Amino acid sequence: MGDNKVKIQYGGHQVDATLIDVNQTSERWNEYFLEDGSVLKMKLVLTKVYRVDEQYDGDGNPVYVMQSTNVTAINCPQHLKRLDSTGGL
Repeated sequence: MGDNKVKIQYGGHQVDATLIDVNQTSERWNEYFLEDGSVLKMKLVLTKVYRVDEQYDGDGNPVYVMQSTNVTAINCPQHLKRLDSTGGL
């Protein structure tokens, strides 16, 4: 890990932070089964992690600020899908 010092917004202020590399990930899908037969799948994908310099939580742990995005997928029964004007999907 090199010198990855940056400025970020935290708690309404610009603070010093360190960009931390993520060495290993395991992003599992959350699956939600709906009454109409559809299955919604979602997972959070971590994109960046910052450790706020000289900031600690109530247990003494360093404060981390994370950036992420949600990925979604839908699997629904055929009868719920809208057909295009040619009768196909």
